Parts: sequence; structure tokens; C-alpha cells
Amino acid sequence: MSAGPELRVGVVDVYVVHPRPGAWQVLVLRRAAQGTRCPLAWEAVHGRIEPGERPEQAALREVAEETGLAVERLYNVTTQAFYLHGMGSVQVAVAFCAFVAAADAPTLGPEHGEFAWLSPEDARARLAWPREREALDHVLHLLGGGDAGPLEDVLRVV
Repeated sequence: MSAGPELRVGVVDVYVVHPRPGAWQVLVLRRAAQGTRCPLAWEAVHGRIEPGERPEQAALREVAEETGLAVERLYNVTTQAFYLHGMGSVQVAVAFCAFVAAADAPTLGPEHGEFAWLSPEDARARLAWPREREALDHVLHLLGGGDAGPLEDVLRVV
């Protein structure tokens, strides 16, 4: 009898935002056309958690690697599960929100070919995965006032 799929906390998604008063901007990245998974799909910062790394460490590392932007504040937002049939495992993605000081142009790595700073509504429409749109809704609900309010002590990581 087979043991069934493995459940692993294996990836992070990071929603990078510049919270201008009254007009938040959300960074979305477009996958490269070749040599990567999901070519040309728009996404948030996304990456694997390395062995021995905590999810929040992975989130900060992935933002640095994929954008070169400095994170001022980091919040944990939600978790989401998805099935990877090729690996036979259910992956759990830990979703974070990273606040940056300015909507600067990111330094893109080879896996991304384009970026855009968009309004939350436009970013939500552009994201390829429904789970990313749902996580962005959590970001806006929990942090729309500029911080987590009475939840700050639980959600703020950095």
C-alpha cells in the first residue's frame, strides 16, 4: 500500500508593495519566455525554502535575489496548499507581504523578463494563479491601513 502524497512547507510567495498614501503599488513579475516554468505568466516573488531555512528567511532572500529591492517591513499573511503531481507532494506556500520604500525598478534575474508596478486591482487581474489573487486580497485586508493594526505583534516579522 502506498503512503500517499507528502505534505511539505516548501515555498514562499512574497507580495512586494509600496504603500503610497491612497495609492498602493504592487510589484508583479513576468516569467521569462524560455528556460523556466510557466513561461510568460505574471506572478509575485516566488521561491523555494532552502534546507535549514525558515520561511521568513526564504522570503527576504527571494526578494533580494529576484528584485534587488530592500525590504523595510515583512509580514506573514497566509498559507496555501497546492499539489505538485510531478513530485507527488502537496506543497504549502507561506505568503508574505514585503513593504519597500519606493517603487524602484527591480534588478531582475534570469527567470523573469519583465516587471510592473500596478494598482492592487490591476495586479490582482494580472496574476496567473487564483491562489495569488486570494493572497493579495489577504494582504489588502490585513495591511490596507499601512500596518497590521491590532494584529501587528502576530503578523510582523521584520
